[in-house]
Amino acid sequence: MSGTVESLRLDALEAERAELERKLGEGAASGDRAQFAELGRRLARIGEIIEVAQEAHLALADTEAAQDLLDASDGDDAVEATQMLEAASRRAADLDERLKTLLLPVDPNDERDVIVEIQGAEGGEEANIWARDLFEMYRAYVSAQAGWSLELLGRQDSDMGGFTNVTFAVRGPGVWRGLKHEGGPHRVQRVPVTESQGRVHTSSATVSVLPEAEEVDVEIDPNDLIVDTFRSSGPGGQSVNTTDSAVRVTHKPTGVVVSMQDEKSQLQNRAKAMRVLRSRLLQLSQEAHAAEVAAHKRNQVRGGGRSEKIRTYNFKENRVTDHRVGLTIYKLDRVLAGELDEIFDALQQAERSEQLAAAAAGD
Repeated sequence: MSGTVESLRLDALEAERAELERKLGEGAASGDRAQFAELGRRLARIGEIIEVAQEAHLALADTEAAQDLLDASDGDDAVEATQMLEAASRRAADLDERLKTLLLPVDPNDERDVIVEIQGAEGGEEANIWARDLFEMYRAYVSAQAGWSLELLGRQDSDMGGFTNVTFAVRGPGVWRGLKHEGGPHRVQRVPVTESQGRVHTSSATVSVLPEAEEVDVEIDPNDLIVDTFRSSGPGGQSVNTTDSAVRVTHKPTGVVVSMQDEKSQLQNRAKAMRVLRSRLLQLSQEAHAAEVAAHKRNQVRGGGRSEKIRTYNFKENRVTDHRVGLTIYKLDRVLAGELDEIFDALQQAERSEQLAAAAAGD
């Protein structure tokens, strides 16, 4: 058993829990919703750590008792004591690993919903068709998750039924943890519907995953905004509306531009654009090195080039390869149908391993 349980001071955690409960009472009195929510999340996490730590202490005591019993036993009693020691040791080790994970730094976005943006990148119309395929993949995945829901915020249709861009929100428990690794270029290798001679083409679409911001998270000065209205357009640029209901919002200090045109109401389009704008600004504020939008976009989108990919989908081989963790699986058809758990689990395990290694190096 490692020193994780032995070195953890339960009295310090109990003191922190009491202090959080006191602050929560003050937060409720002051009406500060953002602080109240943050304190509540921290209190829940501290409570879970204390519960697991207490179980781990008991498991450690059971292990020591089983060892003492084994030392004093022989014959059939020794066999039974050995089995007790093995069971207690397994439980103690499992609880210790769980405790290590709980003690890792918390991602500040873990409790947030997400906004996802997908754009066709390299490959012309085939890239736009691929962007739509990715959207359908995520929609199928979301529909299979308990408590998750997807809201389409906006899309721009392309000439052959694809999306030049599509933006949607995902809500539910753990959506950021599940989807945050999807940001980056997704490369596809297949014979596109635009190909008349049966040749395999390589195209790509970019995915950006943003933590959704609440109004209290980001303060936006109305004087920093340029709001333009125009008529909605469909594939080929033809007008699909006779009124100027589409909205383009530009945030002057950062240069972030968000356009929405799906709704018939200008007010509804503006509200959706502001949701996306707040989320982009929140993510920028969370990354000290991202002084401008382009710096952050390079982190996820990396220009959208076919050689700069996080994942490749090869239709001929029915293969999906995630290049960050070296995972290759031969069930592309099932992945596109929304069966992403194997990939997501590998990415989350890799992240956890890196965090544990960093924590151990810091000890």
